[in-house]
Amino acid sequence: MSCALISSFSYSANTQQALTLQTAIERTLQQNPQLHQFEFASQRLASERETSDLKPAYQLGVELENFAGTGEVSSFDSAELTVALSSVIELGDKRQSRVALANARMNTLELERQAQTLDVLGELTGSFIQLMSTQQELKLAAEAVELSKSLHNTVKNRAHSGAISDAEVMRAKAMLTQSNIQQENLRRRLERQKIALARFWGSTKIEFSSVEGDLFAFGQSQAFSDLYTAVQQSPAIMVFASEQRLKDAEVRLAQTQNRADLGWQFGIRRFEETGDSALTLGFSMPLFNESRNSGTVKSALAERNALEYRRSDRLLALHSRLYSAYSQREQFIAAHQQLKQSVIPDLEKALTITRQAYDRGRLKYQDWITAQQELLNAKQQMIETATVALLNQAVIEQLTAQPLTE
Repeated sequence: MSCALISSFSYSANTQQALTLQTAIERTLQQNPQLHQFEFASQRLASERETSDLKPAYQLGVELENFAGTGEVSSFDSAELTVALSSVIELGDKRQSRVALANARMNTLELERQAQTLDVLGELTGSFIQLMSTQQELKLAAEAVELSKSLHNTVKNRAHSGAISDAEVMRAKAMLTQSNIQQENLRRRLERQKIALARFWGSTKIEFSSVEGDLFAFGQSQAFSDLYTAVQQSPAIMVFASEQRLKDAEVRLAQTQNRADLGWQFGIRRFEETGDSALTLGFSMPLFNESRNSGTVKSALAERNALEYRRSDRLLALHSRLYSAYSQREQFIAAHQQLKQSVIPDLEKALTITRQAYDRGRLKYQDWITAQQELLNAKQQMIETATVALLNQAVIEQLTAQPLTE
């Protein structure tokens, strides 16, 4: 499971304080409170299976007749005391059907556990990616602060020489302050995201300084048809097959009730009047069991038949979600590559040319500001496209329960 969700990231074992996605996944699998609930549910179902495998209980009965009446039976002289042992003989493989139903419930729970694990690890991966994205934004914010400082110093020097007015100095100072504010906001957001990440393994403390991974590593994707084939075998869909077996077991158990159980009673009766004893033997069986049980059987059959339509609807929804994630991943990777290879290099050159022209007095202050902001916006967009691409990749791996890239 962990391989399916960490294949897109690279790690280094040298940094002790940085948290890798693999470590986060291991901690989550070991300590996540939501996943540990399945252990108790499994114990409960195992106990129910033991109960289902029990044979019908024996009953000991004592019956006293013909005493404390009137006339000849006014005393205990004519009393009849019967001590009997009784039970039921189950017919129609009821016990085997109960055990089969308990086993089907345990199998369904295991697939639900796997599906829930994928959901939790998918959320964990999304939080991890968002944290990596914020770290990249912090680096960009630091770059923006340095650019603002450089601009502020240049503008102050020119103002001292009388080349420009003090108004531009105030504007440059305000921009520097705004850059510092943005940097501090990102630091605060980073701390909140760390807390949100730590909750996945049940912790309220931040025990890592940063997360380690490559936000800009995407890899080569598989074909969509192969991914959809994997989705059809994923726990999210296989749980319906398990539920189908569960419903079949419920139908069989309901059908076993058509055949009535045979009750028996064996005992000994003592006659106080004569001092004699005699054995007693009795049998009983409910009548018209099949007609009385027909409603239960029909209800179980209806639930089983409805399950196939639920599975088809779920599969259609997963197909739509998978295609949306697959398409968006390809779209944002393409946009990221264009920004990296074309847009940002052009804007970096434009900023250098603009600054040189400003120093020679050929361009205005606003031209430098515009060129600088365009470059920062493009780098911010590159971070955002990479983040969205990886978030969609995490969704795909969650749905398919396998790595998207080799």
